[in-house]
Amino acid sequence: MPENDTYDFIVTGAGSAGCPVAARLSESGRYRVLILEAGGPDRNPWIHIPLGYTKTYTDPRVNWMFESEPEAQLNNRTLYQPRGKVLGGTSSINGMVYMRGTPTDYDNWRQRGCEGWDWDSVLPFFKKAENQERGADEFHGVGGPLRVSNPVLSPLGDAMVAAAIEAGIPANPDFNGARQEGVGYYQTTTGNRRRWSAARAYLRPARDRQNLTIVTNAHATRVLIEDGRAVGVEYRTPDGLFTARATGEVVVSGGVYGSPQLLQLSGLGPADLLTQVGIPVVRDMPGVGAHLHDHFNTYLVWRCSQPITINDLAMSGLRKLKAGVQYALTRSGHLSNAGIYAGAFVRSDPRLEQPDLQINMFGWSAMERLRTGIRPHPFSAFTMSPVHLRPEGRGTVRIKSADPLAPPAIQFNFLASDYDFQALIYGTRLSRQIAAQPALKPFIVEEIIPGAAVETDDQIIEEIRVRGVSNLHPVGTCRMGHEIDSVVDPRLRVHGIAGLRVADASIMPQVPGGNTNAPSTMIGEKCAAMILEDARAA
Repeated sequence: MPENDTYDFIVTGAGSAGCPVAARLSESGRYRVLILEAGGPDRNPWIHIPLGYTKTYTDPRVNWMFESEPEAQLNNRTLYQPRGKVLGGTSSINGMVYMRGTPTDYDNWRQRGCEGWDWDSVLPFFKKAENQERGADEFHGVGGPLRVSNPVLSPLGDAMVAAAIEAGIPANPDFNGARQEGVGYYQTTTGNRRRWSAARAYLRPARDRQNLTIVTNAHATRVLIEDGRAVGVEYRTPDGLFTARATGEVVVSGGVYGSPQLLQLSGLGPADLLTQVGIPVVRDMPGVGAHLHDHFNTYLVWRCSQPITINDLAMSGLRKLKAGVQYALTRSGHLSNAGIYAGAFVRSDPRLEQPDLQINMFGWSAMERLRTGIRPHPFSAFTMSPVHLRPEGRGTVRIKSADPLAPPAIQFNFLASDYDFQALIYGTRLSRQIAAQPALKPFIVEEIIPGAAVETDDQIIEEIRVRGVSNLHPVGTCRMGHEIDSVVDPRLRVHGIAGLRVADASIMPQVPGGNTNAPSTMIGEKCAAMILEDARAA
């Protein structure tokens, strides 16, 4: 373990963005790079098996297992927030859906003053990261570190897609291609039916580089700032407290919760909060930890007439044994995919320019998905989950004390407007319309959640309050821009502090219309390129 050593660059957090930053900075061999990860190595076998995310979902060995504050619009329920605490970060425990959002998402970033983040500017970095199974084209790249694979097909998934088409949703063979709207199968960040996390993609090929140091179980506790410049990082390991110095830059990549927490612990944040918890104010930055937002979803469940769902696997020891053997021998079967078969992107209002709803189609169902674990129903069932992609509520991430090991307070303020509710009501009714089509009829016994008795708008709204949850795509807490409450500029440099950048989903000024892992990887790629460009110009 390095002790009080000096590097050119230090990266805190080995997640979806941090891994590409560290790997790309170390590629030339010119710079000494240190990457710190609070979690351990990614040796847990369930990390690498696609369906294994059901095991890591509540495993404290690889998961921070955060919980939000009570949400007023959700009957004061708290919301479970699994986040990766392991090499690869949340890319090591997520559902592996590869989704970028729409070109308009990034053009809107540019219109908000984030120069260099329009679609034409970010597409090369998506392509640079990608090793696309379908091959290279206008939208996709090959030869990159991150493998992107076609889905494992299934009869139930086929029926869901066919039913959506029967319901009037156009087929879409590539959500990351010319258009997003439509229904189709999800591609995943897998290779040879194994999870392809950011750690596997970027750090594993780089681990033998002499100029790259990877330290696990190293919890960054403070960025060291002297005379307005970041000069190093203090971090805690099982062996004690250490300091690493940076002659170049420090890149904070702790994620949407970890990055604002580390900045606040370092004296960068709302002055009233820092004073309240006894942290000296280095720079009053009200935007650190502000503007938290996330997709929000509810779900509908149907009892399935055929024993082909993942619930059936969970209920039978013999089926589990057979599935394990099948996966080991042929990399096929239930274990080879995450059970998230397909999805549809639609507009809740035809006047909208782009989709604002994503309907996920799962080959399983659960009684609860909480800190206590995923408990599937004890019968065959499947799920459709309408996700609102354009939420209007904004929340905060704020430290509760000066203790760097204490979890922060996470407040979403979901369902802030009537539009938030109306979009989900539309998604609920559309999901039922899909389920009513001939293609799904052979698979359906009855709707069990919320059930046919829940029909009026008021009844659906109450179901949303009772069952709705975060879709686990939080962004925005170190927002990029030029506004007075933004945290980083368009080159991801923290305002007012030299030698300090943030690179992860926290810098997104607005959540894209889709899953956030691929955009986070793109951010890491683009950040590294900007750092190297600035270093050459210095």
